[in-house]
Amino acid sequence: MKANRTSRHLLGALSVLMASAPVLATDRVNVAYFLEWATPNQIAKVERAFDDAMGVEVIWTNFGNGGAMTEAMLAGDIDIAYSQGLTPFANAVNANAPIKMVGVAVAYGAADDCIVRDDAGIGKRNANELEGRTVAVPLNTMADFGFRMTLQTLGVDANAITIVDQDPADAAVSLVDGSVVMACGFGENSLTAMREVGQPLLSAEEKAAAGITSFDIISVTESFLQDNPDLVRIFLEVTNEANAAFAADDSKIDVIAADAGMTVERTRTQMAGFAFPSVEEQLNDYFSDNGLALSMLSFMGKMFATEQHPALDDYSVTIDTDYLR
Repeated sequence: MKANRTSRHLLGALSVLMASAPVLATDRVNVAYFLEWATPNQIAKVERAFDDAMGVEVIWTNFGNGGAMTEAMLAGDIDIAYSQGLTPFANAVNANAPIKMVGVAVAYGAADDCIVRDDAGIGKRNANELEGRTVAVPLNTMADFGFRMTLQTLGVDANAITIVDQDPADAAVSLVDGSVVMACGFGENSLTAMREVGQPLLSAEEKAAAGITSFDIISVTESFLQDNPDLVRIFLEVTNEANAAFAADDSKIDVIAADAGMTVERTRTQMAGFAFPSVEEQLNDYFSDNGLALSMLSFMGKMFATEQHPALDDYSVTIDTDYLR
C-alpha cells in the first residue's frame, strides 16, 4: 500500500508539472552525473520522469569528477550538473566560469575518504609519516578538500607529500598495488576496493569535528538558466519529489543500484551515509543568511584560490535559489 501511495503522489506531482507546460527554448537537456553515486532521482531518470515532466529529451552523461563536469559545461555539452562537488564549483567560479548554483543535491560524511594502506603503519597519531611518501588524490574535488583538511587537522605538511592526481577508480588501483601509501576518493566501488587494503585516516565523526563538511550541489550554465528557467525549476521539482518518494518507500533501491553501477548492498551502505535535503531544509540550512552554501563556498573559494584564479569578493552572486521556491 505504501508503494501505491508513493507512486500516486509522484504521478500527481508530475501531472501538475505537465499541466503547466514550460516555455521551451530547447528540445533536449544534457545532464551530468556520477556513477557509484546513488541518488533517489535515478529512479526518475530510469523511468524517464524528467523527460515527461520537462517535455524534452533528457540525456544523462556520467563523469569521473566535478572538474570534468565544469569543462563539459563550458564546452556547451552539459546544461545541468547534478551532484557536482562544491570544490570544483568553487574552482569554476574563481575562474569566472558562467555557471550558477541552484540547489543542494546530497550531503555526506564518509562517502568520500582518505584510506591508508594497513602495511604502512600510519594512522592519525603518526600521520606526519606521510611526509615524503606518495598519495593519490583527485585534485580539485571534494576528496581533495577532505584531504587538505585532514592533513591540516593532523598537522601534516602537504608540501612534503608527493601527490598523484587520479580519479577514484585509478587511485584505488594504485593503493591496492602499493604504488601509493594513501588514496583519497569517492564512490562506493572505489572506496570498497581501497578499504580491502587499508583504513580511513579519520572516522566520519572525527571529520565532522574537524569541520570537514561535505555536500554536492546542482549547478546550471547561466545561458541555459536564462533561456530555460522553467526547465531548471521542473528539474529541481522532480528531483525533490523523487527524494521525498524514496524517503517514504525505498523498494526501488535496486533501480538506483543498477543505474549507479553498484550492488544493492553497496548502494544501501552508501545511501545510509547520505542526506538529501528537502526544499525547506535547503532554504533554511544552506541558503539562509550565513547558511552552509555561502559560508562553505567562500571558505573553499579561498582555500583553492590561485594567483591566476583568485577568490571572489562575494560568492553570493554565484548562487540563485529562485528556482527552488
